[in-house]
Parts: sequence; structure tokens; C-alpha cells
Amino acid sequence: MFKTYHKYIFQNFFNKFIIISLVFLSLTIILGSLEEISFSKDLNIKFYVPYYLTLLNAPITLFEMFPFIMLLTTQFLFYDLFKKDELNLLKTNGLNNLSIIKIIFLIAFLIGLFNVAIFYNLASNLKFHYSNIKNNLSNDNKYLAMVTKSGLWIKDEINEKKLIIKSNVIKENLISETVINEFNKDYELIRVIQSDKIDIKDNSWIIYNPIITKNNLTNKEKNPMILETNFNYEKINNLFSNVSTLDIFKLFVLKKDYERLGYSSDEVLIHLIKLSTTPLIYGILTILSAIIMFGMTKSNSVLFHITIGFLVSVLIYYLMFFFISMGNNGKIPVLLSVLFPILIMFIISIIGLINVNDK
Repeated sequence: MFKTYHKYIFQNFFNKFIIISLVFLSLTIILGSLEEISFSKDLNIKFYVPYYLTLLNAPITLFEMFPFIMLLTTQFLFYDLFKKDELNLLKTNGLNNLSIIKIIFLIAFLIGLFNVAIFYNLASNLKFHYSNIKNNLSNDNKYLAMVTKSGLWIKDEINEKKLIIKSNVIKENLISETVINEFNKDYELIRVIQSDKIDIKDNSWIIYNPIITKNNLTNKEKNPMILETNFNYEKINNLFSNVSTLDIFKLFVLKKDYERLGYSSDEVLIHLIKLSTTPLIYGILTILSAIIMFGMTKSNSVLFHITIGFLVSVLIYYLMFFFISMGNNGKIPVLLSVLFPILIMFIISIIGLINVNDK
């Protein structure tokens, strides 16, 4: 049964969360519109397309900002409680500092569950449509790469030739069990190249022991051959790095496809762990924000609180970015790359809560 002060804190917190989210969403739409207008200025498209693209991309951008929105929401909540002297009123109803923080933690945790289960899945699907439209509008539309259950597929066009490439295994800068179909501009088959080892480190692929079929004749070459393409390992890796375009169900499917292909699924796994820990991160950030606010005086201005919130947000962002980058590069275990920053914030929160309880 919710008591009156529970409802008051929830309503106050949620209202501030919505208002701050709308402010960030507005800024995202304004800045995104400028970027999309700049992207499409030389394209022959209808005037509303840049704004439509902005709206498709804005939700996933907002999702990335939610942890810091949560931090600012908590700051503004406590700022109001201090300013209106409502904190003492809550304490007269049997609430202490830890009880208030506990209520806010639970609210943030529930918002986190909703954001991951509902908001993220909707936002990622909108981002997927956004990426498809941008790809169709860009000059790279004729260069495609994707992973399916049957392996890695690449469509390429170079030197008036079209390449359809299918590979079963990709590991670092090598692909194996590969078939390359080479066509002319009219899609007439020129030749088929098969190889169990192709170095794709650069755009000039080195094909070892190629088996070439041309005009129904098959020849096995002992010397490596060079094939010019628009792809290299880094470009392929970057094409697969935008995991934010996939909802949770598609992420699990992609992870299995990557593992079947032999391609590293670390980035997908890190993203899934980040999503699963999002409610906890929201909760911990509210605790940190509350600790900061209890350490300030009532005379501090709103601008001062916003500045402190911004600085803490930047510090947390770079802390998480640093460890996740190390996890993606294989320098530390994947699980540790996500959980270690959370553990650091959790320890700081525990220490801070001890001090807050003494006040």
C-alpha cells in the first residue's frame, strides 16, 4: 500500500524526469535536424526527409542520455526539497535520509526496467529504419555487408565489375571457406573464385590457393592472387558495430550468427550486459546524485547544481567508455568491462550512504 509521501516523491521525481527528458529530446531534435539537413543538402529529396530522419534517430540518442537525465532528475528533486524545506516535513513523517534515497532508487530501477523492455526495443527499431534510409540515400548503397545464418555476405562494385562474396568463417583479418562470384555490369558471370584463406586486411585482398572457374573450366592456382575491393577488415568490422539498431531479440540472434561464423561477438555481448544492468545503473546514479546533494548547502544556486551534475556525468561516461573500449579490444574480460565501473560506483555509493545516514 502506497503512503501519501510515497506518491508525493514518485510524482515529483517522475514529473522532473519527464521535463528533463523533453528538454534533452528537444536539444537532440534541433541538433539532429541541423546534421541531417547538412547531410542531405546535395541530395534530391523532399524537404521533410531530414526532419523525418531526425525523429527516427532521436529516441535511441535519448536512451543513451537517460543515465545522466536520471542523475539530473535526482539533483533537481533534492534541490526542491531543500528549497521548500520539505525534507524536514518528510522526516517528521518517519522518513530518514536513507528511506528517501531507497524510494528514489526503486523508482529509478523501475524506470530502467521499462526503458530496457519497452523504450529501447522501440527506439532500436526506429534506428534500424533510420540506418536503412540513410544507407539508401548515401553513395555507399552499392556496397553492402551482412551476417546471416549461412555466413558473411558482401555485395561490392569496383572497376565496372560486381562481386557477390560469401564466406563461412571470419577471424581477425582472414576469411575462410569463401566463394566469390564476379559479374560484369550487366550481371553476366565472369568467373567464380574459391579459397580457404583470404587476407582482407587491406582493400587489396590476398587470395591464397585460389580455385578459379571460368567458362566451365576450373584451375587451381598455386600462387596467391590479388582482388581489388571496397572492403577491408576494419570497414567490415565498423559495419557490424552499430548494435543499437537491433532490439534485444535480434541481438541474441546476431550473437549466435557471429559465433557460428567465427566472428567476435564481444561487442554484442557487452551491449547485452549493458542493457541488463541499465536499471541498476539508474539506481546507483540516483544514489550518487543524492549523496552529492546532501553534501551541499541550501545556498547553492541551480546553475551550480547543474554544473556539478554535468561534471559527474562526464566523469562517469568516460569511466564506462574506457572500460568498455578495453573490453571490445580484448584487453580485459567482457563481463569485467561492464561490471567494474558499476562496482566502483557502487562502492562509492555505499561509502556515501554511511555519511548521509549520519546526518
